[in-house]
Amino acid sequence: MDKSAQAYWKAVLGLLTKILIVWFAVSFGAGILLAPVLNTIHLGGYPLGFWFAQQGSIYIFIGLIIWYAKAMGRLDEEFDVHED
Repeated sequence: MDKSAQAYWKAVLGLLTKILIVWFAVSFGAGILLAPVLNTIHLGGYPLGFWFAQQGSIYIFIGLIIWYAKAMGRLDEEFDVHED
């Protein structure tokens, strides 16, 4: 494997690592571990911990998908592996 391909996969794995860290922090951290603390704050009449577990994490996950698509597009352009 040449250096360009190695650099590309290193960048892709770095992006995936960042996204998985955010995913874990939101799903496990905000939805489970920090739920009792977040439940002291209310959003729209519901405890924030409950909101994160039920709806907030979905919005974050959609944001992660958009971030991933844009970032992969930039990486593909940068390493000239994009589709025409």
